[in-house]
Amino acid sequence: MLNTLWFSFFIIAALSGLYHLVVLSDAEIFSRIVLSLFDMAKLSVELMLLLFGTLTLWLGFLRIAELAGLVDSLSRVLTPLFKRLMPGVPEGHPAVGLITLNFAANGLGLDNAATPIGLRAMRALQTLNPNPETATNAQILFLVMNASSLTLLPVTIFMYRAQQGAPDPTLVFLPILLATTASSLTGLLTVAFMQRLRLHDPVVLAWLGAVVVLLGGFMAILATLSSAAITALSSIMGNLTLFGIIIAFLLVGYWRKVAVYEAFVEGAKEGFAIARDLLPYLVAMLCAIGALRASGALDAALDVIRWAAQALALDTRFVDALPTAIVKPFSGSAARAMLIETMQHFGVDSFPALAAATIQGSTETTFYVLAVYFGAVGVQRTRHTVGCALAAELAGVIAAIAVCYWFFG
Repeated sequence: MLNTLWFSFFIIAALSGLYHLVVLSDAEIFSRIVLSLFDMAKLSVELMLLLFGTLTLWLGFLRIAELAGLVDSLSRVLTPLFKRLMPGVPEGHPAVGLITLNFAANGLGLDNAATPIGLRAMRALQTLNPNPETATNAQILFLVMNASSLTLLPVTIFMYRAQQGAPDPTLVFLPILLATTASSLTGLLTVAFMQRLRLHDPVVLAWLGAVVVLLGGFMAILATLSSAAITALSSIMGNLTLFGIIIAFLLVGYWRKVAVYEAFVEGAKEGFAIARDLLPYLVAMLCAIGALRASGALDAALDVIRWAAQALALDTRFVDALPTAIVKPFSGSAARAMLIETMQHFGVDSFPALAAATIQGSTETTFYVLAVYFGAVGVQRTRHTVGCALAAELAGVIAAIAVCYWFFG
């Protein structure tokens, strides 16, 4: 799937370039395409330098949290819920701790770091699979929740915004929080419907009820604020939460006699290795999308969607954020590249860039996650995984666009 997507970007760019050269007599079209390749290759290296710092920083702090027992504590808190949502996983099984750590990495927005942890969790779940070629209910729920990707603190998106010169990188904190909650709840409810999970169980109801009450109360408070006040609140909460988590990890680690500096360095080494391995993928996707934009093909496709939106009497500002949404189910690296390109093209704090950033933080990459996670354990029959994951992804995109009109409209 990814090979076809990447190849098609260049073929479409080439055909569009020929159309501009032959039909529109645009003699400069291929020079612009080639120039975009060099510009995007340069941008990839600049982004990678910042990504090195971001991943090493947060995996270092996550390692402190792990050694301090915070992950185990969270696992114990979640065990009663996991017992009801994943009845096929025995209490105390190693998969529970790995799933918790994976959710923690996703919650911090460290999607690149969450993947290796998630693969370990999927292999642990596979040891409980009586039919290795068919996905179990627990594996499906785990994968769909990864695809919906509840992101509480999207630090990598903050990083991309900072690199592009955003005066306040955390401005999208609240929009992403609301959109990712919508996608995660949709994923959970669709899986629960397909698997006949007992959501009326008191423990499950307590968790879901708490989420609904907190989210509903929070949205009720936001409804009383002006757009400027909402924007300011998003900035304050984003920065306060970010630094508060760091201090909490350090205080608990120090209190529990963890050598916090050594633990940080140990985790940071893992982050350095992950970031280093991402550079070829980032170069490949950014260059392909740069060629697509420079050829005029991407703008032509968006013009068709914009025309349809105008025919329905809709505001069309969201259209320029759709490239991120369209490629997101297929490739995380392509979606990141689309987000970065949108920020460069329209401005980091433009409505399309803010909407694209919110879409990027609302969900994960359905087909990529499915291929990598199930491929790693040899699962071939995925049952209802794709339908549930795509439902969650669609809910996340719709919620992201709606929330951006609310916050930045």
